Amino acid sequence: WYFSKISRRLSERLLLDVRNKRGTFLVRDSESTKGAYCLSLLDHDSTRGLNVKHYKIRNLDNGGFYITSRTPFDTLQQLVAHYRRQADGLCHVLTDICPIPDPQTKGLAKDAWEISRDSLELNVKLGQGYFGEVWMGMWNGTTPVAIKTLKPGTMSPEAFLQEAQVMKKLRHEKLVMLYAVVSEEPIYIVTEYMSQGSLLDFVKAPHGKILRLPQLVDMASQIASGMAYVEKMNFVHRDLRAANVLVGDNLMCKVADFGLARLIEDNEYTARQGAKFPIKWTAPEAALFGCFTIKSDVWSFGVLLTEVVTKGRVPYPGMVNRE
Repeated sequence: WYFSKISRRLSERLLLDVRNKRGTFLVRDSESTKGAYCLSLLDHDSTRGLNVKHYKIRNLDNGGFYITSRTPFDTLQQLVAHYRRQADGLCHVLTDICPIPDPQTKGLAKDAWEISRDSLELNVKLGQGYFGEVWMGMWNGTTPVAIKTLKPGTMSPEAFLQEAQVMKKLRHEKLVMLYAVVSEEPIYIVTEYMSQGSLLDFVKAPHGKILRLPQLVDMASQIASGMAYVEKMNFVHRDLRAANVLVGDNLMCKVADFGLARLIEDNEYTARQGAKFPIKWTAPEAALFGCFTIKSDVWSFGVLLTEVVTKGRVPYPGMVNRE
């Protein structure tokens, strides 16, 4: 239950996972008082819904610990054991230890992006479109991955692999990570697997509808962090929307779907004539003239925020693209 030097914000993100129940807890180092600790505890009430309470664990001069001075303890272990038996002034008795998230896999193929098709197994179809399908699968029977396939004849292999080429250059904790490719047809693009699916589906589902504003703001800040990196690398995403952000455990959000992403020169990228874009998320100058800049991604981010706070409502309801 001791999580060492994690931040208050990260402790809240871990505890607010939809699978945790009231009373789930962890102990961490205090951010404000050196040498002190903090007990972070998941609570629920009718007005705030799921929320996290933080209790400072103070030090006694003789080396003991207390939350309230009338109940001191010789060790942290004794303190935790006491509050697991009774609330004794806390909002709830301590129940389960907060689960520790699995460490992120940094990559699959050690020396090259290309892997053997035989090393992959496709298990569960997550979705499909005109160009192909997305599957949840396993690499070497051990690592869960997402596998994007190309339906032969719908798109040139070069165009399909353009997304992988972009993802090779963009490596950030808030961007979905490319693991590998199978470049012979049928082509596979292999990425990390995000267990909760798209942000759009997540906020529309029952567990998403109970999310409160602080959690939504935290998720939005994660997306902003990823997009700030995209800007720093001089790319434009061009297709930023809730459907193209993926959610993992502990409300972890990552930007995905780089099929339209492009490197920009002279702060601008001009799309070819006739190119198609998601109009309701696209900035006016980009939709009308095909002119994309960092600012057009910021516009799309603003529209994405409306999707988040309305729990998945389509932008500009009742209006068609032309309007």
